[in-house]
Parts: sequence; C-alpha cells; structure tokens
Amino acid sequence: MSESSWPLWEVFVRPKRGLNHTHVGSLHAPDAEMALRNGRDVYTRRGEGVSVWVVRAEDITANSPDERDSFFDPAADKVYRHPTFYDVPEDVEYL
Repeated sequence: MSESSWPLWEVFVRPKRGLNHTHVGSLHAPDAEMALRNGRDVYTRRGEGVSVWVVRAEDITANSPDERDSFFDPAADKVYRHPTFYDVPEDVEYL
C-alpha cells in the first residue's frame, strides 16, 4: 500500500481533566494501530491526553448543514421532552 492510498483517520483525544473525547484533527495511516500511534505522537506531545480514539473518516456519517432545519425539526413538536412542559409541585425541594 503506497502512502498516497492510505486512508484518512479522524483523531479524538480525551484530556486529563475532561470527560469527553474531542476531535483534534486528522491524519493518514495504513491501519488502525499506526493511526493510534501517530495520533498519540502528533496530538498528545505535551502529555495532555489520557485516551486516543481513531476512526476512519469514511466510516463517519453526518447530516448536511443545508438540511439542518428539516433534520432537527421533528424534535420541536415533542414538547413533553422539555422540562418546561411539566409543572413541578411546590413541596419538591430538589429535582
């Protein structure tokens, strides 16, 4: 496999003081193990990460920004999913 045909990998790092992995960048690598090693070397050089995830870019599916309104519109008609829909009794201290 030549370097020009290496797949693109998206790299996610969980920082020491964070709970969530965040997207930090992309890189090309021949396989998942090399992508992990390169992701570690490139994006956690200063010891800022405790966990690294890599995902092939071709395996990620996302909605189009152009269809943002229509894609998220169905949530607006389900008002019962929002806490403002319910009345909280006065005698409830902690909710």
